Amino acid sequence: MSEANKTEITAQNKCEFCINSKCCTYVTQKIDTPRSKLDFEHLLWQVSHLNVEIYQDSDGWFILFQSKCAHLLADRKCAVYDRRPYICEDYSNDYCEYDSPAEESFKLHFKTYDELRTYCLKRFKRWVK
Repeated sequence: MSEANKTEITAQNKCEFCINSKCCTYVTQKIDTPRSKLDFEHLLWQVSHLNVEIYQDSDGWFILFQSKCAHLLADRKCAVYDRRPYICEDYSNDYCEYDSPAEESFKLHFKTYDELRTYCLKRFKRWVK
């Protein structure tokens, strides 16, 4: 409940109570599980770019682009809501980052080249230092 326990927060009204939402501020794409040094070299190249991160959760490995949707208004509403892409329309907020940050489910999370390289040095005994 919110507003002194006057309103029950549901999936239908949850967005109205969300402050500093992460919705529509990033894009993730599932990637093949990296296994070889070459795979990790490729990830090092990707995470070397600004606003690019790599993470692993229970669903696998993902590349994350910290990039706000061009249609997100200052009030966090969608400027093209009536004609938004299907993936947006299909999105369910039954359990979203209002409830819990996505990062809590990450097994591994690399925000920088140095973080990923440190992991690579530990994982591969013959990684060139």
